[in-house]
Amino acid sequence: MLLLLLLMSPLRPVQARVGVMRGVITCQNQEQHRNAGQEGCRGFDPPHQSDTRTVYVANRFPQNGHYIPQRFADNRIISSKYTIWNFVPKNLFEQFRRIANFYFLIIFLVQLMIDTPTSPVTSGLPLFFVITVTAIKQGYEDWLRHKADNEVNGAPVYVVRSGSLVQTRSKNIRVGDIVRVAKDETFPADLVLLSSDRPDGTCHITTASLDGETNLKTHYSVAETSVCQSVTQLECLQAVVECQQPEADLYRFVGRITVTQHGEEIVRPLGPENLLLRGARLKNTKEIFGVAVYTGMESKMALNYKCKSQKRSAVEKSMNSFLIIYLCILLSEAVLSTILKYAWQEEDKWNEPFYNQKTELERNSSKILKFISDFLAFLVLYNFIIPISLYVTVEMQKFLGSFFIGWDLDLYHEESNQKAQVNTSDLNEELGQVEYVFTDKTGTLTENEMQFRECSINGTKYREVNGKLVPEGLTEDSPDGSTPHMVGEELLFLKAVALCHTVQISYDQPDSTAPGSDPFSHVNGFSANHMEYYASSPDEKALVEAAKRIGVTFTSSNGDIVEIKTFGKIEKFKLLHVLEFDPNRRRMSVILQTPSGGQIMFTKGAESAILPFTSSGEMEKTRLHVDEFALILLKWKESSTEAEWLTARRSQVRLPHGQDFLCEVCMFLPVSGTPVSPPTNNMQKGLRTLVVACRHFSPQQYLDVDKRLNSARTALQQREEKLEEPLTTSRRTCTCSGPLGSRTTTRSGIAGLQTVSKKQDVWLSNQLQDKVQETIEALRLAGIKVWVLTGDKHETAVSVSLSCGHFHRTMNILELLQQRSDNECAEQLRRLARRIKDDHVIQHGLVVDGASLSLALREHEKLFMEVCKNCSAVLCCRMAPLQKAKVVRLIKTSPEKPITLAVGDGANDVSMIQEAHVGIGIMGKEGRQAVRNSDYAIARFKFLAKLLLVHGHFYYIRIATLVQYFFYKNVCFITPQFLYQFFCLFSQQTLYDSVYLTLYNICFTSLPILIYSLFEQLVHPHVLQSKPALYRDISRNSLLSFQTFLYWTLLGFCHAFVFFFGSYILMGEDTSLMGNGQMFGNWTFGTLVFTVMVITVTLKLALETHFWTWMNHFVTWGSIAFYFIFSLFYGGIIWPFLHTQDMYFVFVQLLSSGSAWFAIFIIVITCLFPDVVKKVFYRHLRPTNTQKSQRMTSSSCARSSHMHFLSLSRALSFSRARSHLGVSQWLHRFIGDCSCRSSPFLLLTVFSAPLTCSDLF
Repeated sequence: MLLLLLLMSPLRPVQARVGVMRGVITCQNQEQHRNAGQEGCRGFDPPHQSDTRTVYVANRFPQNGHYIPQRFADNRIISSKYTIWNFVPKNLFEQFRRIANFYFLIIFLVQLMIDTPTSPVTSGLPLFFVITVTAIKQGYEDWLRHKADNEVNGAPVYVVRSGSLVQTRSKNIRVGDIVRVAKDETFPADLVLLSSDRPDGTCHITTASLDGETNLKTHYSVAETSVCQSVTQLECLQAVVECQQPEADLYRFVGRITVTQHGEEIVRPLGPENLLLRGARLKNTKEIFGVAVYTGMESKMALNYKCKSQKRSAVEKSMNSFLIIYLCILLSEAVLSTILKYAWQEEDKWNEPFYNQKTELERNSSKILKFISDFLAFLVLYNFIIPISLYVTVEMQKFLGSFFIGWDLDLYHEESNQKAQVNTSDLNEELGQVEYVFTDKTGTLTENEMQFRECSINGTKYREVNGKLVPEGLTEDSPDGSTPHMVGEELLFLKAVALCHTVQISYDQPDSTAPGSDPFSHVNGFSANHMEYYASSPDEKALVEAAKRIGVTFTSSNGDIVEIKTFGKIEKFKLLHVLEFDPNRRRMSVILQTPSGGQIMFTKGAESAILPFTSSGEMEKTRLHVDEFALILLKWKESSTEAEWLTARRSQVRLPHGQDFLCEVCMFLPVSGTPVSPPTNNMQKGLRTLVVACRHFSPQQYLDVDKRLNSARTALQQREEKLEEPLTTSRRTCTCSGPLGSRTTTRSGIAGLQTVSKKQDVWLSNQLQDKVQETIEALRLAGIKVWVLTGDKHETAVSVSLSCGHFHRTMNILELLQQRSDNECAEQLRRLARRIKDDHVIQHGLVVDGASLSLALREHEKLFMEVCKNCSAVLCCRMAPLQKAKVVRLIKTSPEKPITLAVGDGANDVSMIQEAHVGIGIMGKEGRQAVRNSDYAIARFKFLAKLLLVHGHFYYIRIATLVQYFFYKNVCFITPQFLYQFFCLFSQQTLYDSVYLTLYNICFTSLPILIYSLFEQLVHPHVLQSKPALYRDISRNSLLSFQTFLYWTLLGFCHAFVFFFGSYILMGEDTSLMGNGQMFGNWTFGTLVFTVMVITVTLKLALETHFWTWMNHFVTWGSIAFYFIFSLFYGGIIWPFLHTQDMYFVFVQLLSSGSAWFAIFIIVITCLFPDVVKKVFYRHLRPTNTQKSQRMTSSSCARSSHMHFLSLSRALSFSRARSHLGVSQWLHRFIGDCSCRSSPFLLLTVFSAPLTCSDLF
């Protein structure tokens, strides 16, 4: 090792010189070594030990003997979980990690090792069945993944190698290869764009398969590589790409490319606009060339395969707790039986009877080992109290039940052709337990569509009339065809709007290589004489379209040249720097070179990110306009004599002194319909604001900013922070000449936005989505608290909250705003707490901003929680994405542990969607990031009501009954076995035959509960939606509470006692009940108990069923029939493969006895009659809200049934020739209308009494 170090040390300067000659330095800490001028260590760092990676274009590595290439992943996509070699061991390991499977494995091994009363088959066969079914399901799913992987990995691609274009398979692509991708093909790896067939080196792509966004996106190549459009030119290209190591964020990429031309090294920055992601598709571009930087499982698409954090429902947690309780019951029974056995054997006549003498070895054996052996034997005998098939049934119920959400036509949005989708089925029942809903505002409660209508420029308000800006107070528009007089401030504002954006233009251009036009372009509605704007944000598109209507048109963007047409005059600006919008900065900035040669910066973003830097100009008027634009719009009915209006408290915007920005304001109003003018024109705003700012640079100032920006853009670490520093400094310290050179100032514009609805309505508050107010009111009646978390300003957020019904007019609105310190925040929280305590208003609402929330969560979390819990509605404004997640986590981890649900439509909502117990994504217009990261996805907010109130209600009652019923029927199953030991001296004799032990949970009682858990409905879905208060009956996991669990468990023990002692009393004393005088034996007694048990537990579930379908009838009566048929065949034939057949002819003899049939009838009635009485008593004397709704539905059903019966009677009185419907059809219609929510036992009672059977059950 010492010799190796000595040999390596003199090589470092050589390596450093080689790195400097090629213009690349790559180290574990790139920036420190670059700034310090230290030597490089390129190529020696293993993958992912360095923060960055170095990629040599076309794999032209340094020509020296000391370079060791880095190892990168190949381009194979592996989404499969198993291989043919590891499937069996890996799958078994994963399945036996489940506690129930592991428990039964231990029981099976115990049966193999010691002498147990039951055959190992009784435990081994059910375990084998469960393991096999699960393995087949997982194996088939993995085979499909293998098939898909092979198809992707074997796709043909073209790679530049050895100076020619070579066809190979996708899996053979290596990092550094130059890949050619043709039009409409998908990118086989993450590529840095080198060139395209376009002169400017740009290309258009769609990322619909990655994030669901269908709009065209433009990606760019650097100028030095965009000229390499042929294989020969690419072969001569000498370039090195340095970038960050792979990460899952689709929208972040930090890198740089170093191109060597004529011995000179040119370094250019690389960002997300230069990276072509695997899975995206090339559009409107003939071909491109790109260098692979991330391949295979290191591509961003593959990194996003990672599963989200596993969410567990409250039902699953309760089920695990119940399993532990039943395990304790099992251990208690085993210990008690073992102790009683030895207590009984204290007497010699029972310890060693004459017919069973012990051997000498048995007498001298260890008593401790014998005790353990007996304990394990009893454990095996009683082990079926733990339901092995419970997990499998629950998984099947969740998987199959999830299809009902996608099939529900009420959750289908016809306009967008989108249906609800389920991304995970593990949380179906959690939809019925939600206590808090956290919702975004823009795009979730509102439609997220914008149109420019009004603006304020330098203190003067303007409105758009027929495509022209008209100052406030003027009613006449300029003559048609005349050019409006737009100079100075107004013209600069329109230019800022037309230049500061990321909008793309698409034309319908014919393909140069094929006849006809591009079908993709045609679908988007382009024509040769028409251009269409595409933008990721609707407000950007609205602003650019507004500027176009007024006369300043954004016409093209070719490379770094942006062209606009100002009232017919073409102006070209050179794009010098772009810093795109992100949720943290909340603004976008561009620096341009004007046609006259000057430099100007435009910044656009949230008013909180721009206003703190404004001070000069008509600031007082501008602030008044901002407050006026934020006035709250409530409702205006066309037929009303006067409108109801509420105004928001004016926000006190405190601006720091010494800032030099001038404010201008523009507003948005609804797209469709003409607003009805309220009594006061000053009270029709309620808009969200957006700020547009501009600043001129002097040549020296720009050189300094340009130098710092270029340095920051080539940084591989903390690039975003370094890019922000020079822009922030320029906003705070730079001064430059105005647009006319008359004064030294900077200028800005404040833009107001309002999301609007496509639906025309007589209400002025049509900016909301359809039925948002009704949905929020329904959630409130259901006992669900709704919190709105938005990034909008305070006034706009309050406006929408009032208009959507989140805040009521009678609600006392409390505010926690603009808190500056911890002490100030704490004092305000105490004042709010005292006010809530002293004020006798029924409901309170709380408004919190992001800055105050940060202070409240820092040291006053308990006080803040106390205030929030006493408020009916909470509105959090100016929220960052991480703050949304913190608020959800705050409620989620509170002592009450409420179930939370988060709903949003944008990327800024992903964090809270993943944090909440249940995440709902809205298929809106801000991409599909929220949908991809959610548990469920719906097209509109209004669908949330049915998703929770109906589907959530059904899923919860179904699985809650499933879990309780499984424990109940297993208690009924194994308790007679325990009681039987008192009559056989605890000799571990089994009561049931081993086949019955094996098939009880698998065949005889499994299907009825599965079908019940898929189709059960306590009340009609329309009733659940019309009466949201019914949701409260199932809240707080009420159907799986300890009291309910105790009831089902005690009921199981009671029924088991009736099974055993009823059979013993009726049949045990008189053992010669056969016709030929033959005596009953223990197998006949056990079979009688088992028969009564199968019938009773099946009919018990029938009593619990309210919604009967043909499948319920089929599996309920079919299960009982199957048991009888199977027992007849099993006991009526001598099977040669069975070693012993204790049950031969036992079942036939049992059924041939009239006394046995009498006993079965009496015992079943004895067990079920108290249940019927209890249900009748509670339903009529102490009914729940759900039961009252059932009675109302049943009364309606009874009246309908009576009318059908009368119609049937009249129909039967007519002649057959005149009858249009046969008797069978009338009966079918009658039964279909009546029996859907009635028990089949008392169906005929509707003919004789007004009380229907569902009133009983």
